[in-house]
Amino acid sequence: MSRFGAFDLSVRPAATVFACLVLGCCTVAFTQPQAFAQSALPAALERNGSLTPAKRAELYRTLQQHGKVLESQAVVLKTVAKLIGPTVVHIEAETAVKTSRSYPRHQVEEAGSGVIALYKGKHYILTNRHVIRNSAPSDVKIHLADGRLIRPAKVWTDPDTDIAVMRIDAPDLVHAELGESDRLEIGDFVLAVGSPFGLSHSVTFGIISAKGRRDLQLGEAAVRFQDFLQTDAAINPGNSGGPLIDLRGQVIGINTAIASSSGGSEGIGFAIPVNMFMIVARQLIEHGKVTRAFLGVNLDADFGPAMAAEAGLSRPVGARITGITKGTPAEAAELQVGDVILEFNHVRVEDDAHLVNLVSLTGVGKRVPLLIFRHGKPITVEVEVGDRSKFQS
Repeated sequence: MSRFGAFDLSVRPAATVFACLVLGCCTVAFTQPQAFAQSALPAALERNGSLTPAKRAELYRTLQQHGKVLESQAVVLKTVAKLIGPTVVHIEAETAVKTSRSYPRHQVEEAGSGVIALYKGKHYILTNRHVIRNSAPSDVKIHLADGRLIRPAKVWTDPDTDIAVMRIDAPDLVHAELGESDRLEIGDFVLAVGSPFGLSHSVTFGIISAKGRRDLQLGEAAVRFQDFLQTDAAINPGNSGGPLIDLRGQVIGINTAIASSSGGSEGIGFAIPVNMFMIVARQLIEHGKVTRAFLGVNLDADFGPAMAAEAGLSRPVGARITGITKGTPAEAAELQVGDVILEFNHVRVEDDAHLVNLVSLTGVGKRVPLLIFRHGKPITVEVEVGDRSKFQS
């Protein structure tokens, strides 16, 4: 009796089942087995995943309606991929390595990606320094999206940011548009394009997971100035140097590194913001080197809640000065030990590493306002930043 009652529960309201059980009408199942099979069996099969042809047709019609909504939104991703595809290149760089007296040199091939950009009427490839490090321009192969193989005409690199720029000369080149990485917000959708494991023009999708990632330990590379975007768009070996793209089809970052325990993508990738990249790239192209600004202060890396409260701040914000170098812009601006720099050139300072980045990316000789917190009060001073090379060896 309980067996047929269980079947009934799937096809009738609970009140009806209770009445049938009390009245003993479950005996109907024995006298009319065909009626039971027609009512209960299709529902049982549907519950286990089997559908009648009519039900399947109904679900397909419903799915097509809902699918059209998603497909109309997915057109954005498809369009971005079509636009950016021709601008992405695959890079192979051969490096000579000394091994032993018997076999003094052999070739090691690095692989990565890059994106073509236009600057003052000429075409350049933006990529990472570690993709082409220790390689002569003649040892660097650039595979264009249309299958052509070219070599760079000139190469510039900056080890402090892991940035590399290569000038290229070829007809019918397609360049990407550059976006504004300063406008990005956490949660913005992005696409990463590159050659993971040599699989050129692979596209992955994700979001901006975080901004301002600094003090990352990037293997043997000593990347001194860091301000990475973090993304969960899949990035793997070979993606280095490839572009991170927003939904407007514009480059907002250059993929550089991953955090991984396996060597592959685990959802934590890092990209150099394109605004930071281009500040360095423009100097490399125009001057052949990067000249960085200098303030002349020592900063407290351990500035925390207790020190902030002692200074009169509700929480640890900005960068606290612990020392002033003689003859520097900081001394000329009469900055003092104990000052907390809250803003640099109207940008809120998050911590000491952030201030170092802001200063280094400022044009030498530029006068900028500083908002500092001194003796419990905010005050504004102006400082003319100097040339770092004249103060540091």
